[in-house]
Amino acid sequence: MASNFHTIVIKIGSSSLTNSKGNLDHSSIRRLAAEIAKLVKEKKKVILVSSGAIVSGAEKLKIGAPKSIPEKQAAAAVGQARLIRQYEKAFEKFKIPVAQVLLTRDEMHDHNRYAHAHNCFAALLKEHVVPIVNENDAVAIDEIKIGDNDNLAALTAKMVKADLLILLTDVDGFYMKDNKGDVFLATEIREITREVEESAGQAGTQLGTGGMLTKIQAAKICSDAGIPMAILNSRKAGLIKQFLAGKKVGTLFIPKKAG
Repeated sequence: MASNFHTIVIKIGSSSLTNSKGNLDHSSIRRLAAEIAKLVKEKKKVILVSSGAIVSGAEKLKIGAPKSIPEKQAAAAVGQARLIRQYEKAFEKFKIPVAQVLLTRDEMHDHNRYAHAHNCFAALLKEHVVPIVNENDAVAIDEIKIGDNDNLAALTAKMVKADLLILLTDVDGFYMKDNKGDVFLATEIREITREVEESAGQAGTQLGTGGMLTKIQAAKICSDAGIPMAILNSRKAGLIKQFLAGKKVGTLFIPKKAG
């Protein structure tokens, strides 16, 4: 199974990059870098879509959780530099260079900008660089904002014609309910049905944990592009390797058409 996945986009959310105090979790960054480094050594091309800039910036500025748009933009500007520095340090151990790529909706919808972004990714991956992608929160406003990194990751996977998108989150996968109303982990989903969408939208239970609505939106983008998408628990070491080896971990969304 692993041999089919040559270009992989991996997204990690803020909840997976913060510790119990709400600060940037440096150990999680180092562990993620180590797992990605193994993939790169296996000649796989990996793009990392990483949240955490606002959290990191707010920690540095000691402003708590920013509320206004200017506060969030300031935190993102400070935090993005700090976040990239941590990734650079983590990957240096494996002699793997990283690059910062900040995107907005413009790059996804303007033909020329889309082409330039695609070519940039291609050049970076050719040189065995790990691009670290985030939305350009310091300047993004509603008109050009993608809004969440699940959709950003799916759009990035589509742009680079990836073979797989992995969403790392703080739960074991996508949960649904059986006929008796009992919650279960869905290991495979072949179609985004109304039942699946309703499961993603239920708040106050495991079904709503980890921003599952945006993950279903990402799954739809991937399905239309013929890209498999997996949801894995970021807190459990080695799950990426296990998944690529064919072990049934997390939830796999199977696209409705071949890529």
